[in-house]
Amino acid sequence: LSERGKQLYKRRSQTIERSFADAKELHELRYARYRGLAKVREQCLLIAVAQNIKKMALLLSKRGKGFVIRLIYQI
Repeated sequence: LSERGKQLYKRRSQTIERSFADAKELHELRYARYRGLAKVREQCLLIAVAQNIKKMALLLSKRGKGFVIRLIYQI
């Protein structure tokens, strides 16, 4: 109920809820493809991995080629 809490709740709709919407629309999470808890869990985890890879690629593309090269050579 604090001012900070209200700001965070407003931001949630732009970040967290967008992730769920993308999973449903872009990654076909609206319906389970498989039967059984283990297989559905695997499907959800794979979709989460795909979303994280997309976020990382977007971040790296925004930072530029030099950042990617430095990151690679640090490893």
